[in-house]
Amino acid sequence: MKKITIAIDGFSSTGKSTVAKQLAEYLDYIYVDTGAMYRAVAFYALKNNIISEKHFDKEELIKSLPKIELEFKKNKILKKI
Repeated sequence: MKKITIAIDGFSSTGKSTVAKQLAEYLDYIYVDTGAMYRAVAFYALKNNIISEKHFDKEELIKSLPKIELEFKKNKILKKI
């Protein structure tokens, strides 16, 4: 079966992540937290002096993107007791 990409958009604090995680679990998909992905790239940029309070080297960040390794794995949802 061919899997499709599903994106859920909406206002903050409306339960998007909760629904997305539950849907991913139900469909046996991998939940991708794009916010975490963006924060990981920002962290890399900070640690490698590509970005600071007064500096942002856009070209260096673009050049560095192939070096950044991110991995998304299927994770079981922990149910609250």
